[in-house]
Amino acid sequence: MFPEVTRDDVFRLETERLWLRWPRASDAAAFVRLAGDPEIALKTATIPHPYERRHADEAILRMREQNARGDGLDLALTLKRQQNEAIGMIGLRDVGARSEPVFGFWLGQPHWGQGYIKEAALVFLDLVFGFTSVERIVSHVLPDNERSLRLHEKLGFEHRGVCTCPAPARGGEVSAVRFELRRGAAHTLYGAKRPRLTST
Repeated sequence: MFPEVTRDDVFRLETERLWLRWPRASDAAAFVRLAGDPEIALKTATIPHPYERRHADEAILRMREQNARGDGLDLALTLKRQQNEAIGMIGLRDVGARSEPVFGFWLGQPHWGQGYIKEAALVFLDLVFGFTSVERIVSHVLPDNERSLRLHEKLGFEHRGVCTCPAPARGGEVSAVRFELRRGAAHTLYGAKRPRLTST
């Protein structure tokens, strides 16, 4: 799904304030501290709570393997002035036979309210539609995650009702609000903004 340029761990995307890069083993402590916050973990379908070091290590390895295969792309968010300190994640995963790439993200609570996820999402989603053949992506948001619901709307996602989605960290399946973003709508929102790719 993703081109060769994204399949090397030196790949990164640049925004005005952020670097988006492959997750590293050294990010595990930050993941435990930030993603382990119940305000984050319990509003997702995939982050366990309590979130332990082994969970972070396993997740980082899994994401790196996926990135190398090119069937998805998960990138750590870092501030330009602190490029070795992950503050969140953003990514797109291919769910295989259903051919429905799923978008997701999280951001550490100390960094809320500064527009970092929207800034990262603009270039990340433009990368997806600009450098892959994906026509539509979906996202599932838990109904009580009001921040995420509002952000999806700001990013141009369309509300597609309520669905049931896998939630391995919540013990099975959960009801979620389904959002979709299609290539045409994304072009209108992001088309004037080309992502800056870096591979060195």
